[in-house]
Amino acid sequence: MSTKDSVRSAEAVGSGAIIPLPACGRWHLLHTKSRQEKLLADELQRMGIGHFLPLVKENRLYGKRKFRVELPLFPGYVFLRGSIEDAYQANRTHRVARIIEVADQARVEWELTNLNIALCHQATLDPYPFLKKGVRAEVRSGPLRGLQGLVENRSAGGRLVLQIEMLGRALSLEVPGAVLDPV
Repeated sequence: MSTKDSVRSAEAVGSGAIIPLPACGRWHLLHTKSRQEKLLADELQRMGIGHFLPLVKENRLYGKRKFRVELPLFPGYVFLRGSIEDAYQANRTHRVARIIEVADQARVEWELTNLNIALCHQATLDPYPFLKKGVRAEVRSGPLRGLQGLVENRSAGGRLVLQIEMLGRALSLEVPGAVLDPV
């Protein structure tokens, strides 16, 4: 392994900030400059601007030493909830490459709420190819009860796929098929 190899089984962690309430404004997606996500989130926190930066813990190897680090689940992106003026204020930090308008507010709200549920329960999330089609299902029992996503059948067992359509990304987690109900 090289000096910067990572073990890609990521343990989900909270972002330090919960999803801002709907009263805080509209969602905006901030495409950040390289490796600026956590710094931008800290600045948004200091400015009192609602944001969501999902993080995962990964094991990283540097030489022969192993470290546990928190990394953005979606490198290069921070979700901001506020007015367009809040987004422009974030842009003035010089950490934002561009501001992306979120057209479907209800959809991104649903997706981020489900992602937040998984993060709060420290579910193991694996990067997964984004799916356009699939059956929407909800977990009906257990600690992830209420979590909704798309079901994908694999020979290895049932997996629930959480999608963030706007980014063209998806994450998967193991969920026994017996606890899923179609929505």
